[in-house]
Amino acid sequence: IFFKCGEKTSPISVILVTSGSRGNKLLFRYPFQRVADCTSSLTTKQRSPYALNTTGDVIEDPDGDSRFSDIILATILATKSDMCGKKFELKIDNVRFVGHPTLLQHPHTIQVSKTDPSPKREMPTMILFSVVFALRANADPSVISCMHNLSRRIAIALQHEERRCQYLTREAKLMLAVQDEVTNMTETDGSPQSPFRQILPKCKLARDLKEAYDSLCTTGVVRLHINNWLEVSFCLPHKIHRVGGNHVPPEALERSLKAIRPYHALLLLDSEKALLAQLPLDCSPALVRLIKTCSAVKNLQQLAQDADLNLLQIFQIAAHLVYWGKAIIVYPLCENNVYMLSPHANISLYSPLAEGFGQQFPGHDLPSMLAKFSLPLSLSEFRNPLDASVQEVGLLGNTHMINYKRHHINSIQLQHLFFMRTGQEHTAISWLYFWPGWNLSV
Repeated sequence: IFFKCGEKTSPISVILVTSGSRGNKLLFRYPFQRVADCTSSLTTKQRSPYALNTTGDVIEDPDGDSRFSDIILATILATKSDMCGKKFELKIDNVRFVGHPTLLQHPHTIQVSKTDPSPKREMPTMILFSVVFALRANADPSVISCMHNLSRRIAIALQHEERRCQYLTREAKLMLAVQDEVTNMTETDGSPQSPFRQILPKCKLARDLKEAYDSLCTTGVVRLHINNWLEVSFCLPHKIHRVGGNHVPPEALERSLKAIRPYHALLLLDSEKALLAQLPLDCSPALVRLIKTCSAVKNLQQLAQDADLNLLQIFQIAAHLVYWGKAIIVYPLCENNVYMLSPHANISLYSPLAEGFGQQFPGHDLPSMLAKFSLPLSLSEFRNPLDASVQEVGLLGNTHMINYKRHHINSIQLQHLFFMRTGQEHTAISWLYFWPGWNLSV
């Protein structure tokens, strides 16, 4: 059910195209640095930036859309009005373009009457636009669906701002003006330049698209504020949920979220303060209440009672936090749990987290503590009454240790808990990623 992480989950580029009375225009594309531009300084013969790259295996071409000029992309990606409001998907060779063309429908109140001499705002010349993501042709269907979802969300925000204050029209005019300026400079001095590099520092929308692309290629979490007003939040689960070097498909994640039961517990991967700071101003009060009440030693039934929330609402909020990589589902920490060190553990003596553990718990070191779990060991067995050092630390579910784990677990990408039932005894075994590489199993 897993697939290897790699370039299949990252977009090749993001492209903004429009169509209007002046034809189809490609306003912005990122990354704008092309392969031909990068290698031109290494070759004695100048190569056209629009030449087809035929060297190497085209399937593994890391810049697959660089073969298409801006004019060609504007022509093939700016669709007809009839296709607006629907998923747009086009595959050419090793590149797949995914977007959501959107029609700009302006209110009737700004239409100019022929018999009314009073001044009115001029009607925008832009008819439709589309934010398109270029992907590998063999990208997973779930990745394609997620990219279309993000394109649709950005399009809805841009359409709203265009209706409210003609934001997209202003940004488009700015981009086209910079393109004309760079074109004139190129004709004067003869050296080709990328207009998109000049657009980036001058255009807020271009910076938002760049930020979306960079986030998709790194963390998978996109947080934009279109026109510094509308928030667009998006999560690419392929980047967040992984086991080793493999991504967890969204279908498997959804099945796991449906299996949440009242006897499970919720373990936050960020501190309470950090999570609350990430929430939007208009977030649900129930979410804030759950975060403040959450504890890994409480099952969801107890959490619902303490937070004064419906159990179904607790399930929904817990699933939301898990989907966004802010929490994991665990069994409540207790002395009957059996832990074991993961075979993939990295027990380096000089890890930054080992140093942090020693600072948080003076007199104890993390590798020695984890060495006790080389074989399956319950917490009750771990708490040897004759071992004074262990008695000082206490149960692994001790409040201080849990808090330390929650404060650091997100930075080390500790994300998954798996439940297995063995034999007729129905012994519960789960893998709890406790430190980066130092994985304990429950």
